[in-house]
Amino acid sequence: MDESCPLLDVQAGYRQKLCGSNYPLSIAFIVVNEFCERFSYYGMRAVLTLYFLSFFHWDENLSTAVYHAFSALCYFTPVVGAIMADSWLGKYRTIIYLSIVYVAGHLIKSVGAIPSLGNQVVHVILSMVGLFLIALGTGGIKPCVSAFGGDQFEEEHTSERSKFFSIFYLSINAGSLISTFVTPVLRGDVKCFGEDCYALAFGVPAALMVLALVVFIAGSGLYRKTPPQGNILLEVCKCIGFAIKNRLKNRSSQIPKRDHWLDWASEKYSKQLIGEIKMVTRVLFLFIPLPMFWALFDQQGSRWTLQATKMNADFGIYVLQPDQMQFLNPLLILVFIPIFDLGLYPLINMCKFNFTPIRKMATGMILAGMAFGLAAIVEVKINETDMPRLVPEESLIRVLNLAKNPVQVTIQDKDLFQQPVEAFQNPAEYSKLLLNGEQQSLSFTLQYQGLSLPFNYTMKEKLVYSLIVFEAEGDLSSRLITDLEAKPENGLAAVRFINGLNQDVNLTIDSKWFIAVQRNYSASEYSLLERDKYNNGKCITEMGEFPLELGLLDFGASYTIVITNVSGGAVKTWKSEDIKANNVHMAWQLPQYLLISAGEVMFSITGLAFSYSQSPASMKSVLQAGWLLTVAVGNTFVLVVAQTAPMAQWAEFVLFTVLLFAVCIIFSVMGYFYVSVDPEDLEEKEEKRETPSRGNMISLVTQKTKL
Repeated sequence: MDESCPLLDVQAGYRQKLCGSNYPLSIAFIVVNEFCERFSYYGMRAVLTLYFLSFFHWDENLSTAVYHAFSALCYFTPVVGAIMADSWLGKYRTIIYLSIVYVAGHLIKSVGAIPSLGNQVVHVILSMVGLFLIALGTGGIKPCVSAFGGDQFEEEHTSERSKFFSIFYLSINAGSLISTFVTPVLRGDVKCFGEDCYALAFGVPAALMVLALVVFIAGSGLYRKTPPQGNILLEVCKCIGFAIKNRLKNRSSQIPKRDHWLDWASEKYSKQLIGEIKMVTRVLFLFIPLPMFWALFDQQGSRWTLQATKMNADFGIYVLQPDQMQFLNPLLILVFIPIFDLGLYPLINMCKFNFTPIRKMATGMILAGMAFGLAAIVEVKINETDMPRLVPEESLIRVLNLAKNPVQVTIQDKDLFQQPVEAFQNPAEYSKLLLNGEQQSLSFTLQYQGLSLPFNYTMKEKLVYSLIVFEAEGDLSSRLITDLEAKPENGLAAVRFINGLNQDVNLTIDSKWFIAVQRNYSASEYSLLERDKYNNGKCITEMGEFPLELGLLDFGASYTIVITNVSGGAVKTWKSEDIKANNVHMAWQLPQYLLISAGEVMFSITGLAFSYSQSPASMKSVLQAGWLLTVAVGNTFVLVVAQTAPMAQWAEFVLFTVLLFAVCIIFSVMGYFYVSVDPEDLEEKEEKRETPSRGNMISLVTQKTKL
């Protein structure tokens, strides 16, 4: 042992200190445990929405609803963890047992993401079981770990305890920051089983949670473990329930009224407990509007991530994954906290403006609402490159002229294609074709070099078509093929090939994709590729093997590539962009992340500090439970909207903006009439008040509650 760094009081393991300080050695294990656990949770959650969308092939609304159902459950279960720790197992054993549940959930979730393991039903069942166990684990240990860390300090070391909490929350943000950047890379840039590697993206967070559990157990001999002392939250609920029951039983007008409805619990509970609950209920009443903020805030991992999949993610030196944008929030939080505390707030105070906690929280709400307003504007710009939405008895059509001369296309009883289509002319926008039913047989007339050639095709509603016009053996011919009806998902590019040669071809793209296309203008199916430049392809014909260059296949675009001829030892192609590439850059999401992160600093940090300052020390855990439940209710509201009121995405963003602004007004009015108090002063007043016993009450023996 290093003599310069002696361990104090080795007999009492929990009192061993870090070198030259009053910090218990045990807190190092707790901080590392928290970093690994937060990495595990936020890393897994970062890729969750795209997992539902791409792996399960759920639609955006269902993916969003399940994501927020999981998030809500993660904030309902802390109540379970707190009751287990305070009333039954104690904090240490609760953390151990629920961490084992947590690890099991991660492992089941990772196994469920292996494509070759069973069918989709098996994958969904494993994933939902895994997510439930993760929610139980992460939520259950949430109220225990920080409090357990605080228990390691002796009462006189309040300054060290305060600094520990700063380090503790720094580890939370560090774990969140690193994981939300790394796990999307593991998902998108690493391929396994021929597709995005969700098994790895979930497996690494699972390994971090195993490490978190191992580290926590390794410090077992150093911890100060306090026994369960009863759960104050249960006492509060019982007291409120008894007061309501007693009041309802004594509704007679002959019974004198009491000053406060909680005074009806005085037959069973002490005046001190009742007084403290009165203080807490005043603050909890202010919590009623708060879920709406969290309804917006937590959509960073769902709706905003889905929005990023429809944007251009090329930053020049690096291409971001759409789910990586979430790392901006913890990064900006780490930047904004010192800026606000050391710069903005002191500057406002110098201007003699009374920037009360209520005003800070209201400002945070306004900033979050503005962030969603910007998100709505970005969504409108994104939609400009979308395919038109098709309705019944309607389809879309365009013409690809692959012949050598212009062609005039006429459709029976339709006023389309007024001008001749030039040879290999970049196609115009799709034209809307109205049908007289679910399908209709239409007569097409092609006028080409003085000839008029008729063709008949059956068109079906809600489909998109390309009419290919080409020369075959000296005669003009045509073929009707179906196109994609919507943009490729997740920023992928779609490409198909038309073989204009008189021989079959086999195509190789980037040594991974193999496509066979028959002769005489046959068309292949669409293939989905990552956005990239593909200039190393091969075209194999009867004449030999030739290089194939496709160029850039961009985010969200759809392409038709026509193989026209082989000359000079190379394949000649013509590329048409069927659906436009994503032209709104992902950097346009930065302002909305800046606003909502600034809003979080003003709303969340201020709200917790304010509510704690307005409650007695024994009620801090009750307020923490109430605060976490506002997050759960906010997420529940999002899943209800996603499932019961589907609408255009920009309209949904506007809806949440308007709702938050309305709630902000209500909260501001409530805050205007709220009078801040000092809990100690209020306790003294409660002690001076005496509540006389009334007649006709429930016959119960008065007991003093031990706090």
